[in-house]
Amino acid sequence: MFYTRGAVLPQLLKSRILVLDGAMGTMIQQRKLTEQDYRGLPTNKRFENHPVDLKGNNELLNLTHPEIILDIHRQYLAAGADLIETNTFGATSVAQDDYRMPELAREMNIAAAKLAKQACEEFSTPDKPRFVAGAVGPTPKTASISPDVNDPGARNVTFDQLRTSYREQVEGLYEGGADVFLVETIFDTLNAKAALFAIDEFFDETGVRLPIMISGTVTDASGRILSGQTVEAFWNSLRHAKPLTFGLNCALGATLMRPYIAELAKVCDVAVSCYPNAGLPNPMSDTGFDETPEVTARLLDEFSKDGLVNLVGGCCGTTPAHIKAIADAVAKRSARSWDAYKEVA
Repeated sequence: MFYTRGAVLPQLLKSRILVLDGAMGTMIQQRKLTEQDYRGLPTNKRFENHPVDLKGNNELLNLTHPEIILDIHRQYLAAGADLIETNTFGATSVAQDDYRMPELAREMNIAAAKLAKQACEEFSTPDKPRFVAGAVGPTPKTASISPDVNDPGARNVTFDQLRTSYREQVEGLYEGGADVFLVETIFDTLNAKAALFAIDEFFDETGVRLPIMISGTVTDASGRILSGQTVEAFWNSLRHAKPLTFGLNCALGATLMRPYIAELAKVCDVAVSCYPNAGLPNPMSDTGFDETPEVTARLLDEFSKDGLVNLVGGCCGTTPAHIKAIADAVAKRSARSWDAYKEVA
C-alpha cells in the first residue's frame, strides 16, 4: 500500500536528519493572551457567552485567532523545521470536555491542519519540502491507571471512548491536509493503542494511508512511562503499528533523555525521533525552562553525532531560536541507519 501523503518521508529520513518544530504552547504563552483574546472578542462574538473560562484552551485559537497560530508556524518554518505540528495537542472531544467544547473537536482539527498546510506550502521548495504532522495528544485522562487511590479498578475513560474521540480527530486532521499522524507525549500505552486503533480503522475504511509517528514520554529517572513500561517494552507494545518514526519527547531535557534514546536506537528497526524539553522547568526564565538554544542544540548534536537519531526538534520551552540552532547543528551530521524500512502492507 502506497502512502496517500508523506510518501517521500522514509527516503528523506535516510538521507539526512530531519527537524521537527518546537513548542506551540511556549510561543502562545509569550503573547500573554487574555480571556477576551481566547474568546475572540471583540470582533468574534461566537464564544462571548460561553459558560466557563476559556483562557488556556490553545486549540480554540485555531478558530478565534488563526493568524496567531499561522504566524507561529511560519516562524518555525523560517527557522528550518522540516515538519510542523498542528495546534491540536488537546483537540479531542475527551480533552475539550474540560472546557465544555467537545462538539468543536473536529472543527478545531480541520482548521489547525489547514493553517499548518498553508504555512508549509508557503515555505516548501523542491529541495526542501515541508510537512504537516497532525498532532494527536494523550488527552488528560488515562485508560490504565485509576484516578482513585482507594479503588484500583476505577477508570475515568474507556478504551472505546478514546477510540471514538481519536477517530474524530484523525478524520479532521486528514481533511485539513495533514501529511503524517503524530501520536505523541504518550504516558499511557493503552491510550496510544486506542489512537492507533482509530487510525487503522480510518485507513481501512477510507483506503488512504499516511505515515505514523509515535513518541512517548519518560516521566522520571525510573526510565519508564507513567503506565509503567520501560522504553523497550513500550516499543515492543506498539511496533505492530509499523510506525515511520518512534521516539521520546517532553518530560525530560536532552541530558536526562539520552540513555533512553540510546536504548531505543539499539532496538528500533525504524527511524528514531527525539524532541526534548529545553532542560528542566525554571519559572524565572522567559520560556519557563533552563536551556538556551545553544545548549539544546549542542546536546542534540551529540545525539546525532553518535548515530542515535533521525528526527530531532523541541518540546516545552523551545522556540524558533532553539529550532534554528538545532537545524544548523545537525545539518552536518549523517542520519542514523536502520534496517530497511518496510512499507506498510
